Amino acid sequence: MSRPLRPADARPAPARELTAVSADGAPVHVEVHGPDGAPAVVLAHGWTCNTHFWAAQIRDLAADHRVIAYDQRGHGRTPAVRPEGYSTDALADDLEAVLAATLAPGEQAVLAGHSMGGMTLMAASRRAGLREHAAAVLLCSTGSSRLISESLVVPMRAGAARTRATRAILGARAPLGPVTPVSKRILKYATMGAGSAPDRVDACARIVHACPRGPRVAWGHVLAELDLDTAVGELRVPTAVIAGTDDRLTPPVHARALAAALPDCLGLTELAGMGHMTPVEAPEAITAAIRDLAARYVVPVTGKVDGTVEEEVV
Repeated sequence: MSRPLRPADARPAPARELTAVSADGAPVHVEVHGPDGAPAVVLAHGWTCNTHFWAAQIRDLAADHRVIAYDQRGHGRTPAVRPEGYSTDALADDLEAVLAATLAPGEQAVLAGHSMGGMTLMAASRRAGLREHAAAVLLCSTGSSRLISESLVVPMRAGAARTRATRAILGARAPLGPVTPVSKRILKYATMGAGSAPDRVDACARIVHACPRGPRVAWGHVLAELDLDTAVGELRVPTAVIAGTDDRLTPPVHARALAAALPDCLGLTELAGMGHMTPVEAPEAITAAIRDLAARYVVPVTGKVDGTVEEEVV
């Protein structure tokens, strides 16, 4: 009898879970996978996603890396906050809290961010925590500004009408509802390449539809006004950039602008036929990029982590 296929968003149980406390007191759910003392990798997911989005990377990297993944505020197991708690500063605060809670003083890691996760790394570029702990960075399917004016989700000619329509989509309060064949077709069109495998579309749909409406809308407003262009120039660590050629949400124009603006860009990789969800659509390519950065830039450090955390027994 054949064994059932493993879902694309299935990943091993974490070795431990903890709660980092951000600057405003907000709790942030954190998962740690892999052996203690191994080279560290920190994964920051994007808008409407959660730690399951990185399942393929966690499955592979946790064999010989310490993989730290966390839920952005309002996503997954990290609670929602009041409306004023959603901002790019909050993204940077939460990242700093996670780094302090999981890495020893002076320990460095590869920081990989997808979409809003990449924006998190840009927002934190001037922060002491990032500068202490970032050995190298991977910016994946992301941008620093002009998200709604450059988006290709709405099939209209570029201009004010398309920008208004895109803004309305980002801030739409309508519930996403259950995952259905129709909703999966819509999500695939907006966020994935035409050749994406059905199981990967299904995994992305289940992750995105699980995002609560309040945080989804609040972060949508933040993204609509995003301007991190100046912060990109302060990201002074070796940084690789990856984009899908068929990304409608953050088209490759964003990745090319990042590659041109970064002080220490290691290069831009454009994945043919891939959409916005590259860690799920092209997991081998994203995992290989993280592995390469860790091998080149991370020196394992042993030591006890001191941070403001509440650790839970798993």
